[in-house]
Amino acid sequence: MEKIREYLEHIAPMSDKDWQIFSSKLTKRKVPKHTVLLKRGETENYMSFMETGIVRYYIPKDDNDVTFSFSFGNHFTSGYDSFLTRGPSPYQIETLTDVTLWRLTYNDLQHIYADTEVGQTMARHACEAIFLLKSKRELSLLNDTAEQRYLNLFTEEPYLIKYIPLKYIASYIGVTPQGLSRIRRRIT
Repeated sequence: MEKIREYLEHIAPMSDKDWQIFSSKLTKRKVPKHTVLLKRGETENYMSFMETGIVRYYIPKDDNDVTFSFSFGNHFTSGYDSFLTRGPSPYQIETLTDVTLWRLTYNDLQHIYADTEVGQTMARHACEAIFLLKSKRELSLLNDTAEQRYLNLFTEEPYLIKYIPLKYIASYIGVTPQGLSRIRRRIT
């Protein structure tokens, strides 16, 4: 739980009182790899701080799933659009490794916003971070080649190759597994 406080302290200094309120709402959940955390059509009920592990966000398809994002340890993870709107999720979230989550329910997060001095600051920072990640991804899809997206992914998260199956990486960068094999041959 201390990792969460450290992460949050980088956003805004937090009083012991605010931390007590925040931490009292957290529940810990250990999840094995290959577990679906959020199914398409379900409403996201949790904002989770992922202490350890990797998850992928994807749209299930009959022939091939479309992976559009990954989330890693020491970051928040959620079907955030569903969480905010209280509506059904158009995608799924699955663990790729064993994952340790510290979760807040939607209602508990509303209480944190209302009862702490830093709740609104943390919320704004989380929204800004999500916006920046989505904007970066969108611009990369419009401007970069698949090869450049592959290289960028491993520049930013170099240990990925050990944990993420190549078929998910291929989907994420917008190529077939065979196309990813050609890219990997070219750059080695």
